[in-house]
Amino acid sequence: MVVYALRRLCQAVPVLLGVSLVVVLAAHLVPGSPGESFVGEKGTPEKIRELNEALGWYDPLPVQWVRYVWGALHGDLGRSFASRRPVVDELGERIPATVELALAAALIAVPLGIGAGVAAALAHRFPWSLLDHGLSALALAGISFPVFWLGLLLQIYVYPAQQRLGPLSVLEPVTGLYVLDAALAGDAALLADAALHLALPAVALATIPLAIIARMTRASMREVLAQDYIRTARAKGLGRVRVALRHALRNALVPVVTVSGVQLAALLGGAVLTETVFQWPGLGTYIVRAAQKKDLPALQGAVLVVAVVFVLANLAVDLAYAWLDPRIRAGGGGGPAAARGGGGAGGAR
Repeated sequence: MVVYALRRLCQAVPVLLGVSLVVVLAAHLVPGSPGESFVGEKGTPEKIRELNEALGWYDPLPVQWVRYVWGALHGDLGRSFASRRPVVDELGERIPATVELALAAALIAVPLGIGAGVAAALAHRFPWSLLDHGLSALALAGISFPVFWLGLLLQIYVYPAQQRLGPLSVLEPVTGLYVLDAALAGDAALLADAALHLALPAVALATIPLAIIARMTRASMREVLAQDYIRTARAKGLGRVRVALRHALRNALVPVVTVSGVQLAALLGGAVLTETVFQWPGLGTYIVRAAQKKDLPALQGAVLVVAVVFVLANLAVDLAYAWLDPRIRAGGGGGPAAARGGGGAGGAR
């Protein structure tokens, strides 16, 4: 398992290098230059050119790319044009907020999505088919509702939730995860305040991933439950629910792991709409602010962080595949499709 993980990690290095190259190239596709963004509209051409030369804007692109990668490896992503602070420091302040929100949304979406999908797959016979149709309709509605619209409705009809804490609450961050920090501080009132401010954006953010995971789980479970080894297990006298949970669920989870990993990576990459509606000071609002102010170093750093999150999420998905089906890490499984299609007989044993 360790060898497989190291091999997949080595394969991720060229991807990150490619992303860093795209980040550097994209900076030259944006109208203007760093000097213009730094001094604003009132800057003179001489001052703009001086700043561009100081930033190495006129150096060849390969030189700029190597310099950017070298700085990133040493924790230097430049300084924000808007705040004049290191981008790494600003990202360090923003990322914990997004991580807390994404983890809360994942804790809602993944268990409920898998549970709803399994229940819908088992409830296809009358009269339980009404449950299947009802859950499928709710999943379709969850995918269809815009996040910003749902977030506004929650704030209007449930309770208003802005920022991470109320205006009168004071918390000394330790981990950056306010709910955890409040629990560590042993302050029940502060914990309740942090949890209330986290609940609504987490619910709004979890709606679409929950619906997608539920639909994928339902489809995968229906496919696995139609396999021969499931019918063999049923013929031996095992109950339908027991067969589904003990023999079918593990094989059905392979495509679900893919969807869950991608959705979690998207959440960690910055939930722009949700964070904007709830004024959540995370990576999503940081990206919006950097784009509005043409803050090139901040935008480049945020995009690079998002790319790293997606690469790590794909690595976690690959490791989950290897755990679900050992043939994948042995090189003989042919990927997730083979694990879903032919691995049933072993599960029945």
